[in-house]
Amino acid sequence: MKQNLNLNWLRTFEAAARHLSFTAASHELGLTQTAVSQHIKALESKLGQNLFMRRARSLQLTDIGQAYLISVRDALEHIEFSTTGLFGPELETSIIVRASAAMIVWLSPKLSAFQGVHPNIGIKLVTSLWQNELEKHPVDVEILLAAQTQSDPHMVKLSDERIVPVCGIQTSTKIQRPADLMEIGVIHVLGFDDHWARYLSANGLPTNTLSPRIVVDTSVAACELAAAENGCAIMFERFAQQAIAAGRPIQIVGDPVANGQSHYVIQRNTTPNEKRASTAFCEWLATSF
Repeated sequence: MKQNLNLNWLRTFEAAARHLSFTAASHELGLTQTAVSQHIKALESKLGQNLFMRRARSLQLTDIGQAYLISVRDALEHIEFSTTGLFGPELETSIIVRASAAMIVWLSPKLSAFQGVHPNIGIKLVTSLWQNELEKHPVDVEILLAAQTQSDPHMVKLSDERIVPVCGIQTSTKIQRPADLMEIGVIHVLGFDDHWARYLSANGLPTNTLSPRIVVDTSVAACELAAAENGCAIMFERFAQQAIAAGRPIQIVGDPVANGQSHYVIQRNTTPNEKRASTAFCEWLATSF
């Protein structure tokens, strides 16, 4: 039994048999003509049979070569179908995008528009949740929140942000004016420590009497807690609107307040292919806000 056949030899054999030309096969496979010839000779030596009849100006399959081609082609197609089925089609390149969990949720229904225009660009989304510098993934694109007064020339502004109070449908009936928020349980989001104080202050309310009843580390979790009638959370207006559009049982129970922050996008150092892909993503991102 012949064993341990080199898969590259088989791919070369299939291409050469399809084109009946070592030159055409070399162009398709990105190999030199010499490499193609060496692959075929190695395969024939391994099998102990000639697969091609080599003539001065033509190349023909032998009878055994013709019979073998059918099996090789079926095997290669089976490998391709299985690989595509399990891992998806071959992509031109992939980029890694880091953002908050809430931003990833907000982007989710919009990503199909980008993929429709750029089907050969894969996207890996990773969260930026409390990572120190040593734990961070190497990324191509980062979406981050920063003060509107930032001056980093590498940061491109996507949008200014506003905050709103949200709560569950039942709890919302108890809130008629901003002062009513003082009577509702507070859901606090780590990392957004000033949201409650900023919102209350903007409405002329005291900020030193609130005590968080529940503390979470993502706006996504805060939204779910509010939907389950566990209290009121202050979150970005765009994220609240997205949750409502997605059918989450929450309501915005107050006018929006500017919080002095904006979302920005940064392109990190990448290879030329990734640079082109990340640029396309950033250009699309700017139109989505």
